[in-house]
Parts: sequence; C-alpha cells; structure tokens
Amino acid sequence: MKLVFIYNANSGNLNALFDIGHKLISPNTYNCSLCALTHDVFKENTIWKEFRKESHFDMAFYHKDEFEIEFPNVKLSYPAVLKFQDNAFLPVLNPGMISKIQNIEEFIEQIKLQLSN
Repeated sequence: MKLVFIYNANSGNLNALFDIGHKLISPNTYNCSLCALTHDVFKENTIWKEFRKESHFDMAFYHKDEFEIEFPNVKLSYPAVLKFQDNAFLPVLNPGMISKIQNIEEFIEQIKLQLSN
C-alpha cells in the first residue's frame, strides 16, 4: 500500500514562486489546502517532515499536472490523499475533508484514522 498526495498546484519553479506570493499576499484564498498544511511559506512544515521520516507508510507526492500526466485516466478533484493498493486508487481524504483540517497535527491524525478503518 502506498499513500499518494496530490497538491492542487502545478509543478515548476515559476509556479512555486506564484504559490509563495499567493501565500504571502492572500493566504485565505490559496487554492491548495494540502500545501497550506504540509508546507510553510518557504519550506516543508517541520512536524510534517518528521512524520514523513518516521512513518512506516510508503508515500508519493504529485503536483496535479504531474499526476494527470502519469495517470491520465484517473479523474478526481484536488487536493487529495489516496491510497494505492491492489492496482487501484482509493480515497483517504478528499478536498472537502482536507479544507476542514485546521493544522498539521489534525491532518496527521486524520490520515491515521482513515487508514485504520
């Protein structure tokens, strides 16, 4: 089983600069609630980084454009957290669920909770 995280942002340096600007100028209107949880303005959130390193989960991370190129037949809304198991993607957290999460600690707990079901 692999956890797959798909950000509601496109890849590339120019897009990253636009995202940083958006987070600085108008963080409440930033489109990627997953990115807002896992990353501070300029770097990965420290608590999240520690969780990733210490976790037993195999994880993969995609920007939406990268995911759509690699998996063109999988249609979903972004951001999303999926599990890839037995050659199928299964939902873990959808955009609505992610947007309601207030902080990284709650996000980590929700991942653990969803995977324990």
